[in-house]
Amino acid sequence: MPTAADDVLTLAIDIGGSGLKMLTLDANGEALTERLRVATPKKATPEAVLKALDGMIAKHGAFDRISVGFPGVVTGGVIFTAVNLDKSWVGFDLAKALQERTGRPVRVANDADVQGLGVVEGRGVELVLTLGTGMGSALFVNGRLVPNLELAHHPLRKDRTYEDLVGDAALKKIGVERWSRRVRKAIDTLEETFNYRLLYLGGGNADKLETELPKNVKIVSNLAGLLGGIALWRD
Repeated sequence: MPTAADDVLTLAIDIGGSGLKMLTLDANGEALTERLRVATPKKATPEAVLKALDGMIAKHGAFDRISVGFPGVVTGGVIFTAVNLDKSWVGFDLAKALQERTGRPVRVANDADVQGLGVVEGRGVELVLTLGTGMGSALFVNGRLVPNLELAHHPLRKDRTYEDLVGDAALKKIGVERWSRRVRKAIDTLEETFNYRLLYLGGGNADKLETELPKNVKIVSNLAGLLGGIALWRD
């Protein structure tokens, strides 16, 4: 007979620089609804994003708790960086705001961390990169997360960062072929740095790559950024 914990439904939210995504998960992390997506407001302040989420939540049915992936450094539900959203996010308590609006408990983490929780095997060193508006990153050692790893803003070439070179703006400016070569260069540099067992590539632009990838690099579904939300509740 199922216990109360077996019946808990988690509303998983992924806040991105270009899109807001949402679906409901059962206690095993299986999707119960189709993924809902709307465009991120052009002026992506907390108020504008929360208003958009209100509309999405109203269409989503019952849930017991909320998991959120956010594109920046997050500690205790509070946003510390938001490079690809409005600067007013810095210092904003997103967990508290969503809890007050929904009456449900909320946990918030970096979006790449959440994506990693949805895909890692839990053996050795595993690295996750998300290629979207910017570049997200997450590091796991034997399944344990090293939270808020922000590789995107470290220099890759002279004074240009990973995000400068492989973010969405660069892709649109230089085209898929050159962008793919840059991503491969980033992969090679990161393997020399972290000596990872596996690297997972996610995010909306990962499928656009036109380069041969090393055997220890896997492209994973962008849906993992939502499915990993259930793991935020595993204490």
